[in-house]
Amino acid sequence: MCKTKRVVRRQFLRLAVGGAMTLASTSRFAWAQAYPARPVRIIVPFAAGAVNDISARLIGQWLSERLGQQFLIENRPGGGGNIGIEAVVRAPGDGYTLLVVGTTAAINATLFEKLNYNFIRDIAPVASIVRVPHVMQVNPSLPVRPFPSSSPMPRPMSARSAWARAAMVAQPM
Repeated sequence: MCKTKRVVRRQFLRLAVGGAMTLASTSRFAWAQAYPARPVRIIVPFAAGAVNDISARLIGQWLSERLGQQFLIENRPGGGGNIGIEAVVRAPGDGYTLLVVGTTAAINATLFEKLNYNFIRDIAPVASIVRVPHVMQVNPSLPVRPFPSSSPMPRPMSARSAWARAAMVAQPM
């Protein structure tokens, strides 16, 4: 091969590679959109008026005002929350279908043998919006022992307290 052909070939290859890199970087910018570009659905797997519904409506309103796009609250009660969770699992994973869920998802995994989803595999956490302590209260005449010391309770409750037999457990996040 003569020297002039090598120079022309090298210049062509440099231009081709440079053009491909420029095209790849500009196409990435051309496809990027501001989120959200359309309304977002927030699925609440409980009836309207419940704590999760009220929290979702407050967060949805705040997000709508802040991001300038509608956040629609959709209640899907039934099946202990499984109907709403399954609706989110079946939705496209594009970020336009969100789920407000509590500890029922973890409880359902132990109660139901055959769920149509695996919560750990199919749902990705986005944000923790509410922390709720859970209280278990029993009649003082019931012969029960307190929870083990591994409980997140900082110290034992006073025996004089009306809550002497109650234990508070923080919701896992």
